Amino acid sequence: MPDPVQPFAIVGLGNIGGNLALQARDRGFQVLGADLREPDPSLVDAGVEIVQDLSEIRERLAPPRVVFLYVSAGPAVDAVLDQLKGVLEAGDIVVDGGNSYWGDSIERQRQAAQAGLGFADVGTSGGLAGARDGACFMAGGTDETIARIEPILRALATEGGYVHAGPPGAGHFTKLVHNGIEFGMLQAIGEGVDLLEHYRDELRTEGILEAWTHGSVIRSWLVELMAQQYRARGGLGEIPAHIEDTGEVNWLVDDAMQMGVPTPVIAQSVIQLMTSRDDERNWARAIALMRNGFGNHPLGPDETIAGHRETSRLGPFRGRE
Repeated sequence: MPDPVQPFAIVGLGNIGGNLALQARDRGFQVLGADLREPDPSLVDAGVEIVQDLSEIRERLAPPRVVFLYVSAGPAVDAVLDQLKGVLEAGDIVVDGGNSYWGDSIERQRQAAQAGLGFADVGTSGGLAGARDGACFMAGGTDETIARIEPILRALATEGGYVHAGPPGAGHFTKLVHNGIEFGMLQAIGEGVDLLEHYRDELRTEGILEAWTHGSVIRSWLVELMAQQYRARGGLGEIPAHIEDTGEVNWLVDDAMQMGVPTPVIAQSVIQLMTSRDDERNWARAIALMRNGFGNHPLGPDETIAGHRETSRLGPFRGRE
């Protein structure tokens, strides 16, 4: 159990930052919070001390101060970091817990060091439930910096869910790889459910998914979520096929090519995700035009060809009962 009066601040009280603040209060931490929006009343009720200006962090926390950032990757991180450079004192530490690019984190650590500040990049996983009840943290930073924030991270992590992954940049690179693996797993599970839905007889998909969460080789939190959501929503029929993402895994695919490391599953999962958003389907139109040009294949649906597609599946082996 940490020192019950050990204080720190969180800038960005959205889904992850807000739930981490609540968990920290449960564990006896004094927590200051700042956000551009009006904070959720539950944070105030839990004792999170809301500040209206970042300068209050310096006034209300004794040095050495620790400030976690849970803001959107990109310019927002630099904007908050620039503000904190004018507020904090030498020896204070800024922790970027969002999904920033690891190369940016290396540069931010260098700039923070020039201002006399410590900087750590900490990938945070586990979703809303993890933030509230015990997250998985992947930390990057110097040994000195990590030693200072490690008690907080260990207290807010699920058992075994903390690692000092390496030097500056390593935390966010590790989280980026984690997210790439996640994309590949999501794609495989999604394709598996699609196969279940297309079997020639009606399957008890809800029960199958539930069974897979108990003792199967592929049991996992993602399969559990699939089973829960499928049951709660009565299947897939009312779910839009459009999938949004914030683009971080695109960075990983580019990094992989630069590193000469083949990642075909991760890369294909990103492509499939992008395909879900293509309402125009211009790529399909272009292919149809070329196929029409070289083989006089029809433009649009054709019942005769569709019939051939169905009967061609029934070969001497694959068509057996």
